[in-house]
Amino acid sequence: MPGSRDTLRAIMFNPSQADVRRFFCGVRAKMISGAPMEAIETLASLWIDEHPEYFDELSDMDAAVARNYDSEPERTNPFLHLSMHLSISEQCSVDSPRGIRQAVELLAKKRDLHDAHHAAMECLGQMLWESQRSGRPPDGEAYVAGVQRLATTDGSFKSTP
Repeated sequence: MPGSRDTLRAIMFNPSQADVRRFFCGVRAKMISGAPMEAIETLASLWIDEHPEYFDELSDMDAAVARNYDSEPERTNPFLHLSMHLSISEQCSVDSPRGIRQAVELLAKKRDLHDAHHAAMECLGQMLWESQRSGRPPDGEAYVAGVQRLATTDGSFKSTP
């Protein structure tokens, strides 16, 4: 099929909001039906399992694709949240940025892995916000340092000025 390789590459490396939502809803459907999963789907299913509060939203693909979380700032966007879990899992698996695996592992010794991910998400979000605000590339070293700080101090997240 002409162009299908390019389409697949775009979905894998630059997915649209709808692609991400369809992915997580599809994983949830496979979880319910017991259908076989690809490795990334299995990883996603483990994080979905940690968030039963998202099950209903993940069970209606059409509603999920149509929903506007920007107009509901008091609601957590489950797709963004689960995407961050997957991102941190992937970062740890390849240790990129360098040191993130050890920092998250150290933090998970103080908390469970799920809570460690949530704390790392705060640091990841801070790094992305700083990058957008400054117009500079994301600072992976600052991100890792933030997670390390959480792992070696009292564990409360403090953003940098």
